[in-house]
Amino acid sequence: MPAQHDGFVTHIKEPSPHGTIAPVDKNKSLPSDAMKAPRPPSASDWVVPAKEGHFDELLGDLAGKASRPAEAPFTGPWAEFFDHLGSEGLSDLNHRYASLKRQIRDNGVTYNVYADASGLQRPWSLDLFPLIISPSTWAHIETGVLQRVRVLDRVMSDVYGPQHLLASGLLPAALVQGHPGYLRAMKGIKPVGGTHLHIAAFDMARGPDGNWWVLSQRTQAPSGLGYLLENRLAVSRQFPQAFESMHVQRLAGTYRALIEGLKAMSPAGADAHIALLTPGPYNETYFEHAYLARYLGLTLVEGSDLTVRDQRLYLKTLQGLQPVHGLLKRLDDEFLDPLELRPDSTLGVPGLLQAIRAGNVLVANTPGSAFLESPALLGFLPALARHLLNEELLLPALPTWWCGERAALEEVLPLLGESVIKPTYPGSAGRHTFESVSGPSLSQREIDEWAGRILRQNDEHTVQTRLPLSQMPVWRQQGGDNQLARRSVILRVFAVADGPGSWRVLPGGMARLAGANAEIASMQRGGSSADVWVQTPGRVDSTSLLPTHTGTAAVVQRKRVVTSRAAENLFWLGRYTERTENTIRLARVTLASLNGDDQSAQPLLAWLSEMAILGGLVLPSVPPATQARRVFERSLIDGLDKTQRASSVGFNLRALRQAASAVRERLSQEHWNTIVQAEEEFFARLKAPAVGNTPSTIEGMQALEVASGHLAAITGGQTDRMTRDDGWRLLSIGRHIERLAFLSSALSLGLKAGALHDEAGFEATLALFDSTITFHAQFQQSRELAALLDLLVLDRDNPRSLSWVAQTLRGRLARLAGSAPGQLSTLSLLIPNPDLWDLAKLCNAEGSDAHPSLSELLSLCTTAAYSISDDISALYFTHSGDARHSLGA
Repeated sequence: MPAQHDGFVTHIKEPSPHGTIAPVDKNKSLPSDAMKAPRPPSASDWVVPAKEGHFDELLGDLAGKASRPAEAPFTGPWAEFFDHLGSEGLSDLNHRYASLKRQIRDNGVTYNVYADASGLQRPWSLDLFPLIISPSTWAHIETGVLQRVRVLDRVMSDVYGPQHLLASGLLPAALVQGHPGYLRAMKGIKPVGGTHLHIAAFDMARGPDGNWWVLSQRTQAPSGLGYLLENRLAVSRQFPQAFESMHVQRLAGTYRALIEGLKAMSPAGADAHIALLTPGPYNETYFEHAYLARYLGLTLVEGSDLTVRDQRLYLKTLQGLQPVHGLLKRLDDEFLDPLELRPDSTLGVPGLLQAIRAGNVLVANTPGSAFLESPALLGFLPALARHLLNEELLLPALPTWWCGERAALEEVLPLLGESVIKPTYPGSAGRHTFESVSGPSLSQREIDEWAGRILRQNDEHTVQTRLPLSQMPVWRQQGGDNQLARRSVILRVFAVADGPGSWRVLPGGMARLAGANAEIASMQRGGSSADVWVQTPGRVDSTSLLPTHTGTAAVVQRKRVVTSRAAENLFWLGRYTERTENTIRLARVTLASLNGDDQSAQPLLAWLSEMAILGGLVLPSVPPATQARRVFERSLIDGLDKTQRASSVGFNLRALRQAASAVRERLSQEHWNTIVQAEEEFFARLKAPAVGNTPSTIEGMQALEVASGHLAAITGGQTDRMTRDDGWRLLSIGRHIERLAFLSSALSLGLKAGALHDEAGFEATLALFDSTITFHAQFQQSRELAALLDLLVLDRDNPRSLSWVAQTLRGRLARLAGSAPGQLSTLSLLIPNPDLWDLAKLCNAEGSDAHPSLSELLSLCTTAAYSISDDISALYFTHSGDARHSLGA
């Protein structure tokens, strides 16, 4: 899965671990007055400077500076921050840190970690303390970033336009036309709105002199805009007094300006439909794609949701095609259009570039900006700024040499041991790429080997000065000790377009911290993030994303669009929810019967054996319970968590979570958390204590009982906490298709096995239909088949009866098709009409136990369920169904 490896990775030289602060002693008192009550230790009691040679963010000065005592109390914003910790002081930080981690976990903030062998997902790593930036420092950063984004946008405009910069030699052709990210298909195209870069990110670090330096820039699909929102929400809740008192600038105004700017520059203006294009749930930063889409009010789409017709972009929905006027893309350029770019891409939209060229859709950022991300470009930007803006760059980049130039190559070869070696074309297919290397970590032999590679492939290598990064405080709990440690920090700052040729800088950003003993600041390799607090000397911006004036047209426009892909995932979410619940109930009933008072009831055992095999709980090769009851039982328990079986409880729970992850933006946080917990706890409870051991019957029953409780919460969330639009209707239809097929099959097999005429089988049937309490409340101790069929087949008030399921399913299908009230759709008519079912006829055995009318009805219900499933897929998801079917109102 290609991802934006923009990559939350910046190579640094991490200093050796510094000595940590002594553990906090809550009972420590002032030695000068033993009679005074103990006070909690303050931050200044435990200050230890950062590593010598690195700027100390906490003390606001170079660590180890001779003019300052090593343990001088600090002043400035950090002193104010710690003053607002309250009476508990540092002793309360453990509680806040635990609360922060719990909030991240409960909110489901994840980052897909491909380098982690234990699994793809892990909770987002966030440190307790924010990086605090003073107003004067931020003013310098903001001005420099705005200047740089203006330069980059003009560079891109020239490269895809007149190409004066290439002709004059201000830009080497190898860094542009030789870059795989240069898209020749975009040559000569002026983007709609006239702006190429709508979002640009700049990675910066503070050097030993206290000045900020640009390390790299990201323009294709820079990550972090969603994560930093979650960082702000989580950290500000831990320090509410400090956040309010220190006049930290808010973020919402910039996000609103971004969306309003995209709409203003799009072909449809303020009424534009903007969507966020994601590679999908397996992308490393998918959480923030869904988070941003929800926060900004955008439609979250994948490439398969979109189509191009007549050079215009459309969204495939249940109601047909709807125009899309703008895309905020989180997909690398090369995957955008398989017709003109990578033909093997399944993530893009065929014909998208043609729609862009026609001026019918705005794409942020305009495809073709990847060459701007080359580290080699940093060395040419000062001259480009003078040429394009007649200005000197206010925010310097680290000295950078592109080895494709002979003079630069000769100058830099002697400096390899104290520099960072980077690929000129990072992550580009077809060009030599490698992980960046820090010179001080290399031996002399390795330095010589790198020098040889650079001489052989000089243009593929770029060398940058190594910067000792500033270090900020972090709170750590290691081995029971509380530590106010230091970590090297890199700041990512975002500039966003708020109109044609106009940008603003998000007042904050995302800080990335290197792990202990790490050579790189990488989220993939044990690094973490931190919130960024930018102080303002004036009024804090109180702008909200909520519109101040909402007319009727705007309300209609904001109705949620249901894409065909989302509809399909919701449909299968419903099916897997019901399927999981059915298999759990079947497994519980089976285990309870095998260990109950009627273990010798042959009709019951025969029926449960057949149901377990049909439901995939045991393999067909396992002897039935009528022959080897304990072997059958052990096989059932052993297979509960086997995900290779397509119908096991474990398989269905995992499939349920996967379907939910694809529509996560439509689920409440509680709903999603319950789904995750259901899967994780089920597998944890059935984890064998030793190799070759199978969980006991009691352990299996306990795991099933807990999972059943989770499923009750999940179904409750689907019933009461989801908007009842067409997407929800498909989810409900999926559940009722599964329920109709399962219940009719269960009754049919029970009838054939004679279980319905057996006392133990009678009770097991009621339990499987979750109707035991209702039956005995209505019919006391009756064991009459007529009473059973009345409740399980004909009772319109019992949600587990076939009649209720059939009636509900017919109505939902009609509503989905847009039928008039009281009228049924073509699909609705495929379901047997419960108005025609007759109890006397169903109970009539015609001289035998065959009950032909009942058997026929059950067979019709089973067949109808699977037939409707196929028709729904063809009609609403692949749009290949019969044209006479309605696509909705």
